[in-house]
Amino acid sequence: MKFIRGLWRGISALRNFIFNILFLIIFISILVAMFSSPFAKIENGTALWLAPSGDLVDQLTYDPSPLALLDSSNRPNETLVSDLITAIDRAKTDSRISALVLNLNHLTGGGVSKLTEVGDAILRFKEGGKEVVAFGDNLSQQQYYLATYADHIYLNDLGAVFVTGYGIYRNYWAEAADKLKLKFHVFRVGDYKDAIEPFVRNSMSDASREHNGRWLNELWGLYTSQVEAQRELPVGAVNEYITSLPKALPNYSGTAAEFARDAGLVDEVVSRVKLREIFIAKYGEGKEKGQPNGVTMEHYLADTFTPNLNMHDNIGLIVASGTIYDGRHPEGTIGGDSMADLLREAQKDNSLKALVIRVDSGGGSAFASEVIRQEISNLKAKGIPIYISMGSLAASGGYWIATAADEIWATPATLTGSIGVWGLYPNLTDSLDALGIHTDGIGTTELADVFRTDRPLSNAAEKVLQSGVDNIYSRFLSIVADARGLSVEQVNEIAQGRVWSGTTAKELGLVDELGGLNDVIKVAAERQQLSDYRVKLIAQPLSAKEQFLRALTQNAKALTSNIENTLLDNAPAIKLFKDLNQQSLFEPLAIQGNKQELNVLAQCVACITP
Repeated sequence: MKFIRGLWRGISALRNFIFNILFLIIFISILVAMFSSPFAKIENGTALWLAPSGDLVDQLTYDPSPLALLDSSNRPNETLVSDLITAIDRAKTDSRISALVLNLNHLTGGGVSKLTEVGDAILRFKEGGKEVVAFGDNLSQQQYYLATYADHIYLNDLGAVFVTGYGIYRNYWAEAADKLKLKFHVFRVGDYKDAIEPFVRNSMSDASREHNGRWLNELWGLYTSQVEAQRELPVGAVNEYITSLPKALPNYSGTAAEFARDAGLVDEVVSRVKLREIFIAKYGEGKEKGQPNGVTMEHYLADTFTPNLNMHDNIGLIVASGTIYDGRHPEGTIGGDSMADLLREAQKDNSLKALVIRVDSGGGSAFASEVIRQEISNLKAKGIPIYISMGSLAASGGYWIATAADEIWATPATLTGSIGVWGLYPNLTDSLDALGIHTDGIGTTELADVFRTDRPLSNAAEKVLQSGVDNIYSRFLSIVADARGLSVEQVNEIAQGRVWSGTTAKELGLVDELGGLNDVIKVAAERQQLSDYRVKLIAQPLSAKEQFLRALTQNAKALTSNIENTLLDNAPAIKLFKDLNQQSLFEPLAIQGNKQELNVLAQCVACITP
């Protein structure tokens, strides 16, 4: 007994020691954040340095893990599109800012739609006669797209421009499932709702090949035409570059970087040392000897921040980003109940003259999508004009919730539509039988075992489940028909799970106008005759603990953010592998369901945006 008490005291002492160490780390971080401000005064002639990191997103995925505090990389996995655009737009009229420098080494993607919105802000910046330059060690397809908005592109002399085209390739598991004696029961409506094909086929169906090929080619056309226009290249130059690359490089006297330069894709091939010298010559030397002068986005946004004191005329903004789930979920996903709470919060805000909902979602739960749609309809009935701004993706359930708005806006590169429903139910009966595991029992009805994956699915159960999917699809068609002033037959003709670009969706009547988020907000203000207004973000409230961890993490990143890191951070070899992988549209396997019910999904799993 004495030994046990001693052991318990030892464990308690160890626990207290660990918590004390963690407390000291957090306390010291707070002190550093409070007394070691990195924000020096911004002088005239300063360049604004933007170094987007990870994926461009409309809403950050919130993970309250304290491990983020110990992350030594200091490179976030996501960058808010709104932060980039806000910084660029403020800098346009800021006399202290002389130029814009884009470091694209750490950008991994985000979709042409979001890149175009950032690019449009860059074009607005250039209207004031200010210079924009971009650089990268290696430029992936998405990095290069954003770089083309610059006046001058620098590429490392050991780098390359990896423009390869778009593709969608999946793993198909039917043969493997047969070998494992694993059976999938599929319930779907829509000949083109192909998210379930990998589970029941060994190759892409003709229908899937046809409709995916259509939107892929349309988006690729948008990509190439934009690049060629920005770089003043002849039509077809991008495809010619890709075609000639395999043959030209082995016999090319220079490097891949020089080949890209000679093809007109970049302006100058330089080493890191030379690039640093160029920037010092352009923008002067910073406070740190041997480093160019400039201000980072984090510093600049903090310096130019002004609180929203407008209590009367606001345009509300709610971001609906990620997969749609039932219940409540944190930022970066869409919870049916969480989103409903935000909409009810907007209803109570008398300062809102209109509401813009930014949708960036491939869908998810049909039930949660309908919960959100009904709340939007209820809010609209209260007299608040509601506008939908589609991001890179607003398909299936993402389109479902959009139908309740007064107007739907998309960008030309938005992927939308995918009006269809599917459900997938795995059955392990044969797999277990092969292992000698057998299930038996008794029930009061033939549906008593319907949700057991270790029991064969009866014909009666299949009919019930398929009927549920059919009913959801009929409901989907009716909702779209009523919202868009079309007949159910007309909607069904363009539905069936087909995915459309924003441009085509407008032609089909699925969206009203083309434009980015800023365009939607501007129009909403004009419609309400607002000359002086602010955009008011309506977001989930964080607990005191969550606010503390988020602020601490952001302060830590701000403290370590400087021009030297912006310019000189290493891009490891594995980055090249990641960049190459991002040129294809890879669909991850996803089985959604639980032990109690079959989740009916209005989701476009294939819509991983290029």
